[in-house]
Amino acid sequence: MNKLIVSMGLAATGAAFQMNCLAQSSPVDSSKDWNVSAALRGFYDSNYGTDPDSPNKKGSYGVELSPTVSANVPFTQTQLGVYYSYDLQYYQERDHLNQDPYDQSHTFNFWLDHAFNEDWNTKVNDSFVVGQEPDLLLNGGTANATYARLNGNNINNNASILLHTDWSRLLSTELTYGNVLSYYSQEGSQQVLNPGPPPSYSVSSGGLPNQPSYAGALNSEQNSLDLKVQWHLAPETTLSVGYQFIDVIYTGNEDIAVWNDPVTHAPVWFKSDSRDNLSHIAYLGVQHNLLPDLTVAAKAGFQYNDAYNNPVGHSTDTTPYADVSIIYTYLPGCNAQIGFTQARNSTYLVSVNQANGSLTQDQESSTVHASVNHHITQKLLVTAIGSWSGGTYKGGGFNDQTTDDYELGLSANYSFTRNISGEIDYNYDDVSSNVPGFAYNRNRVSIGMTVAY
Repeated sequence: MNKLIVSMGLAATGAAFQMNCLAQSSPVDSSKDWNVSAALRGFYDSNYGTDPDSPNKKGSYGVELSPTVSANVPFTQTQLGVYYSYDLQYYQERDHLNQDPYDQSHTFNFWLDHAFNEDWNTKVNDSFVVGQEPDLLLNGGTANATYARLNGNNINNNASILLHTDWSRLLSTELTYGNVLSYYSQEGSQQVLNPGPPPSYSVSSGGLPNQPSYAGALNSEQNSLDLKVQWHLAPETTLSVGYQFIDVIYTGNEDIAVWNDPVTHAPVWFKSDSRDNLSHIAYLGVQHNLLPDLTVAAKAGFQYNDAYNNPVGHSTDTTPYADVSIIYTYLPGCNAQIGFTQARNSTYLVSVNQANGSLTQDQESSTVHASVNHHITQKLLVTAIGSWSGGTYKGGGFNDQTTDDYELGLSANYSFTRNISGEIDYNYDDVSSNVPGFAYNRNRVSIGMTVAY
């Protein structure tokens, strides 16, 4: 469960807290090269299928088991880390309905930091997840490509390599290559016997309406290159200018929509790669330490997007780009963060404007996320996490329509001993949308214990 706290790492302000904070008493020994833990929780999920309010909406009690192993090994000029977590959830209601009652997810993280010398260092990161929850499958930290829970073994792999170079006391550069692979197990056009509103409906050979699969709409590879030049104006202030190139290739190789040309009356089929696109992002940035324990970082600019592979005609447009974060360690052991992003990202929604053949290419997303970690006592840690994501669809029959995703996570963790802790969590999700059939709400509560060594 604990979806928001484990998966999103959201951020937020903590000025409202005036209590004395104590250093965290964690069941995991951070001085060790490796750690092993296992969590057992009981939970209730009010809408485990993320279904809209309807007779299909079902809740369930369940049990969750989550073992984790991690290692962090320092060398002379290198630090190497690995993390693996397995999550198994059993849903009682699905068992009663003779459905598969188990969900399984895997999370694997790898990181490598290496200093070639005083002026050159590199960071390598890779995050590989297999699961069903949308927040496990986040692509780059923007709004979700799909807001719904998905059956099957869906995969997201996010890798990056950063090279930092200090050219002088005042000037440095960062060059980053990123690669994101997305794979969804649902393949083939999905037949709809009682079609509601789109995504997008084509007509099968049998005359029944079909809609694209998640693989057809979302399987993709994204490659990016980011060059940032930094000027260290003062010890507490850094200015930067940057350029990022992003290439998104959709690999589903399926028919996802059809448009009837009003002139020739011939059908024009759109395939997965009809949504291939290139982006160019230019931005200015600043990072400033207002106080020793308060840091503000901001990037702002514009994003030029080129949907070059649309068979009806490629389209281009320019939208704002922003990435802002504030980190505040307001008392020892207590921290708060808040962040905002504005960017383009993929979407499962696929629709065609039958008047002009415009295809939904992606969505422009605004995201606000916030978190507070606060120690009430040395043994009791409370966490509050919240976020809002608003996506505006670009192109197609739902052009400029929106979907809003609100999430709240609350957690209390108490360390009974160095190796045993207990936790109570609450998560709330609410999705509202101009697109019929997308909206739902969901409440989840869990209680459990973790044993760590």
